[in-house]
Amino acid sequence: MTEITETPAAQAPEEKKPEDEINAEEATNGNHNGESETNGDAQEESGEKTEPPKEMRAIVLTSFGGFKGLKVLKKPEPAPQAGEVLIRVKACGLNFQDVIVRLGAIDSPPKTPCILGFECAGEIEAVGEGVTNFEVGDRVVALPEFKAWAELVAVSESYVYKIPANMTFTEAAAITLNYLVAHILVNDLAVVRPGNSVLLHSAGGGVGLAVAQLCKLVGDVTLFGVASKAKHETLEPLGLITNLLERNGDYLNEVRKLTPQGVDIVLDCLCGEECNKGYSLLKPMGKYVLYGSANVVTGETKSFFSVARSWWQVDKVSPIKLFDENKSLMGFNLRHLLYQQGDFGASYVRGTVEKVFALWNEGKIQPTVDTTWALEDVADAMQKMHDRKNIGKLILDPAQTPKPKPATPAKGKSKDKKQVIEEKNGDKERKTDGDAEAEEKKDEEKTEENGSNGDQAADEKSASTNGEDKPSS
Repeated sequence: MTEITETPAAQAPEEKKPEDEINAEEATNGNHNGESETNGDAQEESGEKTEPPKEMRAIVLTSFGGFKGLKVLKKPEPAPQAGEVLIRVKACGLNFQDVIVRLGAIDSPPKTPCILGFECAGEIEAVGEGVTNFEVGDRVVALPEFKAWAELVAVSESYVYKIPANMTFTEAAAITLNYLVAHILVNDLAVVRPGNSVLLHSAGGGVGLAVAQLCKLVGDVTLFGVASKAKHETLEPLGLITNLLERNGDYLNEVRKLTPQGVDIVLDCLCGEECNKGYSLLKPMGKYVLYGSANVVTGETKSFFSVARSWWQVDKVSPIKLFDENKSLMGFNLRHLLYQQGDFGASYVRGTVEKVFALWNEGKIQPTVDTTWALEDVADAMQKMHDRKNIGKLILDPAQTPKPKPATPAKGKSKDKKQVIEEKNGDKERKTDGDAEAEEKKDEEKTEENGSNGDQAADEKSASTNGEDKPSS
């Protein structure tokens, strides 16, 4: 490849201008400068100032790992772009996927800092160019990829859904994502039918309870629900689960005792070794559906060992084995379907959301809300989900007052200790000053005593001398 170097053109000699032209130009420039100064003075006099951008509160993930990376910060208010709507958020849904994102254990994680959240409900405040299906004032729920946990969110209309007139924003945030997943699992993938037996992991969570309600609608379904022992007391009275099994117990043998042939369907959101256990429980013509990987969450921060182990523990099943054993394996990833698989995914999800809202309108399903939290208390809410202590949905409410923060004992103790040290030092200083004064006084007394002794000695000496000088009679 030949390199071409451009040579600058030779400068033309300057033409001298007559004095009259120069004076005319100077006068013109002077007038222009005068105009700009006048304009500047006019702006100053009118008091016009550039307004700072409006801000909103948002939950921002500043770094992956522990709860310290979660901050409620002021961010500039978004404006809707073409094809987007701007939503004033009234309620947000907290899902286990948010816990995995916080750890950085999700595939294709976002760059930090970023606003978290996949689910929110509220009212439309503005619409961008080209939006025809929504207008200002519409009550909606949205499923954006991140950025849902804020007072305002601008999101593509592809991920926004109108909610029924009598549905509250809290109900909308509690029902949409959980029942969307459950509806696809029960009706589209596993195709649960009367007489089927189903093994369901995390039966006390938001999706678990949604699956249980939908199985109840099918009728005559034997549901084995695996949940933490602490949740059994709350779940039993609901009457949705046929047999409750302890998560950390030997649920495999418990199921085999109750149904020696196995189960028709396994719905697994854990992954890892549960995959092999679930597959081994399948009857011929049975279906195993993996729709999560909660087992990657162990400690507060991401563990590469936990992530690797959850995949190492999964046996590789070939299509030939499935063919020989008459079993089916399926997977479902809502995030990929909605955000990475084009118009098909968005359209499929929209149709399912409409079916879910129709069931709610008919009174056939009702979400279970565990607790509602202020944005500032998101770390506590996420800790509860991280520890698998929630029964049903956790909701974040931007209008809710945060819990008062208790006084930190450590700081108080250290402060008291500091005060004690200062007091001790003060006593030492006072003692030192007192000792110095006492020593001074003692020295003075000694000096006086010495002086007094000296005077006495001098008097005695004088008396003695006088006696020697006196003549004897």
